[in-house]
Amino acid sequence: MSMGCYDDFTTKNLNNEDLSFNEALRLFEYPLPVLGRISDEIRKIKCGDLVTFVVDININYTNVCTSKCRFCAFYAKGNDAYVLSKEEILKKVKMAVEMGATQVMIQGGLNPELRIEWFEDVFSTIKKQFDVQLHSLSPPEIYFLAKIENTSIKEVLERLKNAGLDSLPGGGAEILTDRVRSIISPNKVNTSGWLKVIENAHKLGMRTTATMMFGHVESDRDIIEHLFKIRDLQAKTGGFTAFIPWTFQPERTELFKEVKKAVPPTRYLQVLAISRIVLHNFRNIQASWLTQGFDVAKLSLFFGANDFGGTMIEENVVRATGKQFVPARVEDIVNAVKSVGRGVAQRRTDYKIIRYF
Repeated sequence: MSMGCYDDFTTKNLNNEDLSFNEALRLFEYPLPVLGRISDEIRKIKCGDLVTFVVDININYTNVCTSKCRFCAFYAKGNDAYVLSKEEILKKVKMAVEMGATQVMIQGGLNPELRIEWFEDVFSTIKKQFDVQLHSLSPPEIYFLAKIENTSIKEVLERLKNAGLDSLPGGGAEILTDRVRSIISPNKVNTSGWLKVIENAHKLGMRTTATMMFGHVESDRDIIEHLFKIRDLQAKTGGFTAFIPWTFQPERTELFKEVKKAVPPTRYLQVLAISRIVLHNFRNIQASWLTQGFDVAKLSLFFGANDFGGTMIEENVVRATGKQFVPARVEDIVNAVKSVGRGVAQRRTDYKIIRYF
C-alpha cells in the first residue's frame, strides 16, 4: 500500500466522490496511524481547527418500552417503571436553561400509553416558556407513534413540528442492517423504517443527526453498509447535520452474555476515522466523551472528529449500564480542547456559533 493510495482517499473525500464498497472495507486493513493521518487531514481542510460543542440536557421521559432491545439496560424490568409528568419535565428544562442550555433532547422508551397529544402538549409548553432548540424523539419513537396512532410518519412529524419540535436526534440506528437488528433489537423499527423517518423529516425541513452504536455483533461489512446508507440518504436530502458513532456498553444488558466488555479505544478510533473518510458529504463528526471518557475524546480530534458533542446536563440510558456518568461542565470541554491546541466554541443545534472561548 503506497502513500499515494492513502492520498487517494483524501482526494476522493474532498471531491465528494463515493468510495466503492471494497475500497471502504479495505480501510479496516490499514494501520491506525495511517487512518488517523487521512481522517485528520480531511477534518482540517473541511472544518479547520475549531472544535464546537453544545450545552444540552437529555431528558428520558419514560423507561417503559415495548421494544426491550437486548443491548439496553434502561427499559423497565418490573416495579421501576416511570413516566415523567409535564411539570417534572418543565422543571428539568428550567434547570438546564439556567445552566446555559440551548438544546433540549427528550427521548425515552416506546410507551403505548403516551399518545401524540401528550408530546404536543409537552413540546408546545416548553417552547412557550423557553428559548431552546427541541432536538427530540428518535426515529423509533416517531415510527412507533405513527403505528399506535394509525397514521403516517409524515403526519406525526408535521404535528410535532407544529407543536415546536425543531429537529430529530438520529438515535435508534444502532447498525442499519436487518441482519444485526434481528439479533439485537428484533422488536424495534427495521432499517428501511429508520431511514424513512429521517427522509420524511428532511423533506419537512427538519434537520437530523445520524448515529451508529457498534462493538457488539456487527461485522466490518455491517459498519460499511451502515455508513453507505446514511451517505446515500445525505446525497438525496442533505438533511444530516452530524454523525455520531459510539460504542456499545454491555454491562447489565442481555447481550452481556455474548459481549463481555466494550471494544477498546483503538477500535473506536478506527471506526471514527473510517467514518470521516467514507462520509464525504457530512461536515460534522462528533466525538463521544460519554462512552469513551475525555482522554479518548481528545484523541478523537485527531481521528476525524471536529465536534465534542454536548455537555449532557442529564443522561440516564448509558448510565443504566453502570457506566460512570458525570455531566461535562463548559469549562471541562473548553479546557480539554484547548489542551490539545485547538480553538473551541459553543454552538447551537444547527451549528451556528454562539460564543468563542
